[in-house]
Amino acid sequence: MKITGNQLIAGTWKQATPSSGFNAVDPSNSASLEPKFYDATEAEVDEALSSAQEAFDGLRGKSAEERAQFLDCMADEVMALGDDLLERAHKETGLPMPRVTMERGRAVNQCKMFANIIREGSWVDARIDLPNPDRQPVPKPDVRRMLRPIGPIVVFGASNFPLAISVFGSDTVSALAAGCPVVVKAHPAHPGTCEMLAEAIRQAVSKCGMPAGSFSLVQGVSNSVGAALVNHPATEAVAFTGSLGGGRALMDLAAKREKPIPVYAEMGSTNPVFVLPGALAERGQAIAEGLLQSVNMGVGQFCTCPGIALGIKSDALNDFQSKLSELATSSPNATMLHKGIAASYSKGVDKIKSTNQVKVLGHSETAPDDIKTEASCHVFEATIDTYLKEAQLAEENFGPSTILLSGNDEESLEKFAESLDGQLTVTLHANDSDLEKFKKLITILERKAGRLIINGFPTGLEVCASMQHGGPYPAASHSFFTSVGTASIDRFVRPVSYQGFPDSALPVELKNENSKSIWRLVDNVRTKDSVSS
Repeated sequence: MKITGNQLIAGTWKQATPSSGFNAVDPSNSASLEPKFYDATEAEVDEALSSAQEAFDGLRGKSAEERAQFLDCMADEVMALGDDLLERAHKETGLPMPRVTMERGRAVNQCKMFANIIREGSWVDARIDLPNPDRQPVPKPDVRRMLRPIGPIVVFGASNFPLAISVFGSDTVSALAAGCPVVVKAHPAHPGTCEMLAEAIRQAVSKCGMPAGSFSLVQGVSNSVGAALVNHPATEAVAFTGSLGGGRALMDLAAKREKPIPVYAEMGSTNPVFVLPGALAERGQAIAEGLLQSVNMGVGQFCTCPGIALGIKSDALNDFQSKLSELATSSPNATMLHKGIAASYSKGVDKIKSTNQVKVLGHSETAPDDIKTEASCHVFEATIDTYLKEAQLAEENFGPSTILLSGNDEESLEKFAESLDGQLTVTLHANDSDLEKFKKLITILERKAGRLIINGFPTGLEVCASMQHGGPYPAASHSFFTSVGTASIDRFVRPVSYQGFPDSALPVELKNENSKSIWRLVDNVRTKDSVSS
């Protein structure tokens, strides 16, 4: 398809209002890509969200099967874009073709997964308490409860997953699955990819008879576009994946509204990896190889990149350090997503280097090429005591770097763990003896992270029902929710109770006859049986 640079407002591509325009840039050679894109105006933002508000009742009124067919159609339309989509994503991000191909598969599969979840139907958490008019001293009423969609959702596309956490990503798909209209703010680093994905969704909206305002896409590089989206009175919630600064700015905007709204922000973390003594002695070299592979995966541009590793001082840890140094030195430079990320990473490396009592353990042999937006792998070493004194070492450095911290004993690891802010992940490499000896450490870490990993690495996120991608602040704005996996739909619904309603007026999921054969909690018993009141 031809990319136009226009805004998609309620099913119609509209000529963007000329303003200070911007172009996508191929980070691998710094070449500007056509066409030019423009910031959405306040009027365009208002039209998109007003249309979403008008579409809400129509969208949520569609049956679960109709919405499921819509999601399946979205997935099919994305696949119909073919190699053109992959090539544009590759040019705008520098991500290798195998990576964008894999990511498209993840995005399509997660869309179909949500179709299956809402088609089955038990996700609505239907609860029924049957009446008892003879109860004394007061009769018991008929009360029924389920999850219902909340309204228009604003989604901010992520820079590092142009297909799976962007226009067609988990935020958009889960919101539409719930029955909420979506307005997406395209990421300015890959605006053409965003436009192509938006066209696929537009086609699905039309083919499936969804209200035109169910989906819109606006472009923009200015913060004012994002602020207008968050401040619009029709917006009921915001989903964001990105930096702590960006997420916190959106949270503050949302809190200052006359009617505050939730911002579900995933903001990254340092994802510490504990290499405990037994595992270190048994397979330290293999753990070092796995760690550096995880650090370098995607040029370190994952929110789950392991930015800190820890061990207790020993000869085995010395060997581990030597292996990390060797691996870092032989690591090739690689192209990052865009100039802004590369510049921030370089500043982060310089900040770590300038920290007292921090040493460079190893780094890529060749200097990075600025024209190719390259980054070099860096591994640093310091003690846990130094880390606890230098607050900047706790900051995420988004890119291929990690800091190896050494402690004197298990108490030093526990002290480090207690100092941690909220994390997306914490990893432990341990044998059975370690798991027994370090029970207290694991108990502490359970309070600090959304996902605990044993003998693996945090990069590589399984999209499934049991995934928790979130954690205590500042890893995420709300640790109760996930931005990946089928539970992410819970962000865009709220529970509603229906008391004393006649059966004919109830939602289908709460009627006496369980026609959808979903799991329901009836008088505190989980069942698929129908009921009589």
